[in-house]
Amino acid sequence: MTVLPEEPAILEVRHAVRRWIAAHAPDGDVAVALSGGADSLALTAAAAAEARSVVALVVDHRLQPGSADVADEAAARARALGCASAEVLPVDVTGTGGLEAAARQARYRALDSARGTRPVLLGHTLDDQAETVLLGLSRGSGGRSIWGMSPYDSPWGRPLLDVRRAVTRQTCVELGLSPHEDPHNSSPDFVRVRLRTEVLPLLEDVLGGGVAGALARTGEHLREEGAVLDAVAADAEAKVVVDGEIDAALLALSAPPVRRRVLRSWLLAAGARGLGDTQLRAVDDLVARWRGQGQVAVGGGTPDARLVVRRRRGRLNVGLDDRRRV
Repeated sequence: MTVLPEEPAILEVRHAVRRWIAAHAPDGDVAVALSGGADSLALTAAAAAEARSVVALVVDHRLQPGSADVADEAAARARALGCASAEVLPVDVTGTGGLEAAARQARYRALDSARGTRPVLLGHTLDDQAETVLLGLSRGSGGRSIWGMSPYDSPWGRPLLDVRRAVTRQTCVELGLSPHEDPHNSSPDFVRVRLRTEVLPLLEDVLGGGVAGALARTGEHLREEGAVLDAVAADAEAKVVVDGEIDAALLALSAPPVRRRVLRSWLLAAGARGLGDTQLRAVDDLVARWRGQGQVAVGGGTPDARLVVRRRRGRLNVGLDDRRRV
């Protein structure tokens, strides 16, 4: 383990990492996703001081000139901080959904492939949590969308969700480290950047401060309550799903939040993708507001056939539409 100065910010980050390891990785073997920015750099230093063995994983998205040098420097810093090893993972950022989404998908795939059996610690802070909750609110797709991030969603660990971004920056100052400043993190082309630099500061000013913490707490409370409803829905699903179909009359006896959770789980298991609130409520209408309406199309299927939900003889079934798309 690395010996670090006992300065206030360093200690706050270390204590957060110590609590997370005690709760979720008692063997003390972890990987850390290191970008070279302040959050991940502070996290890496704290993990090296608190964990038994740390492997640093540095993803090079290759989106900017000199990115390989930035990645190599981050890996060298990880070794200097006491990590057992540091590996650079070059990726190709391709796919749909915009640059942010494509980069995130490529990053998580690379981290998952390289981690072995270790959980991967991510440098998300309380400020990131607040931004995530705000983004969820903008979608208006139910409580699940504003749960925010979980401290541990295997294999992804987030020890710093109660730590402010200012603390991780101060940690780097106390350690004498100069974090890499990614130009994408200040570009107004990205919604999250505008939330960080425009929306949240305005809310803090108008509402008198404390907004980021309040948003993070809201997400935590909803996540805890949602876990209870998920457990109730799992019990209900075991009773209403028969041979892959849903007994509509039996499911109709459940409360709306439970019904929609059962339907969401059932649809995802059947191959549905990108389920939105509108689709889910339309399927719920087949259960609770049945008027003989037709099938409901949901995301998924094949290039030639939609995935649809039908109600027949009191049961819901899901399958490919036999009519070709036009």
